[in-house]
Amino acid sequence: MQQDSQSFYRLVQIMNDLREKCPWDQKQTIQTLRSLTIEETYELEDAILEEDYEGLKKELGDLLLHIVFYSKIGEEKNKFTIGDVIEGICEKLIFRHPHVYGDITVKDEEEVKKNWEQLKLKEGNKSVLGGVPKGLPALVKAQRIQEKAKQVGFEWETDAQVMDKVKEELQELKEALESGNKEDIIDETGDVLFSLVNYARFIGVDSETALERTNRKFIHRFQQMEQLAESQKKSLADMTLIEMDALWNEIKKRNK
Repeated sequence: MQQDSQSFYRLVQIMNDLREKCPWDQKQTIQTLRSLTIEETYELEDAILEEDYEGLKKELGDLLLHIVFYSKIGEEKNKFTIGDVIEGICEKLIFRHPHVYGDITVKDEEEVKKNWEQLKLKEGNKSVLGGVPKGLPALVKAQRIQEKAKQVGFEWETDAQVMDKVKEELQELKEALESGNKEDIIDETGDVLFSLVNYARFIGVDSETALERTNRKFIHRFQQMEQLAESQKKSLADMTLIEMDALWNEIKKRNK
């Protein structure tokens, strides 16, 4: 624990030095850091998906640097310090875990989540959905919205009911396509995606992770297909869909 404290203090001191002596670090603001922070977050996500613990360690360090950097800027503007940031999250965690730090008893994880949302309302949130960041990617946002709605009882009882809703939305999309109304097609496509995210969540699957795994699988197989075509002295652009489908099936067999 003491070593961890010393390491953190060292990072804060390095940040102080950089802010004082490095021209690039001196010029940074919370706005110029924003896009860099988003990029670091996605690099962290890559390490998590790959279960690359060495990469995870590195990316967590990069993200921690950004937290210290924002806090340094906050201190310069007399808004807050890194100590305020740490104390703030400590107090929040204690307040939102009365089953650990108070006399509340909970049965399971779901009851913890329900209590969490109720406590957030006591902190000043006017809506259960008020804490969902506007800038979240749509797929992640859909899942977070559904998770939060569930905490107040707005939830299906069985996965069969959720699947029926998926089928209902697909039928409505089909009808919109038949009508040719572009706005209706967009709306119904969104409803289908939202219902699929809901079904995945209901059966315990994280939609973002599942879709990213499929993205990576598709990229891997497609690149293998390109290599296979090249080995046959062909180009995908010059092949028919039937020929490409045959290559795709060959790659699937190899991967199995």
